[in-house]
Amino acid sequence: MRVYLDSCVVIYLVEKREPWCTRIRRGLLPEEAPLPEVYYTDLTRMECRVGPVAKDEADALTEYDKFFATPRFQYVPMNTLVFDLATDFRAHHQLKTPNVLHLAAALKAGCDAFWTNDRRLESTAKGRISVVMIDDLP
Repeated sequence: MRVYLDSCVVIYLVEKREPWCTRIRRGLLPEEAPLPEVYYTDLTRMECRVGPVAKDEADALTEYDKFFATPRFQYVPMNTLVFDLATDFRAHHQLKTPNVLHLAAALKAGCDAFWTNDRRLESTAKGRISVVMIDDLP
C-alpha cells in the first residue's frame, strides 16, 4: 500500500500529539500486514517546518529532518502534471491551494490512500484515492 501523508499527519506524529500519534503509528507499523510505503513532498516538509522556524525551535527542526530522511519514505516531486491536476481541483472544488497540491501529488505518485484530518478533501478525492481520516483510525 502506498500512503501519502498530509502535513497535519506528519505534525501529529513528529510532535507526538495524542490521540493521533498513537493511531498513526499503528497504521504505519501494522502488526500483521506489510509496512505501507509512505510518500511526501517539499510542500509537506515546508508546512511542517514553519512552526519550529517561527519559534526558533532547533530541536523540533532536527526531529522533522530525521523524519523526512527515513529511508523507507518516498519523496514526490511536484512537477507541471501535479500543478495542472491541482489547478483543476481548485477550479472545480474551491479548496485551498496547498490542499489540492497535496492531493494531486498523491494521485500522480500512484498512492492508494491519502491520510489527513481534512474532510473537505473527501469529495474531490472520491473515486480517485481512498481518503483516510486520522480521527477515524482506531
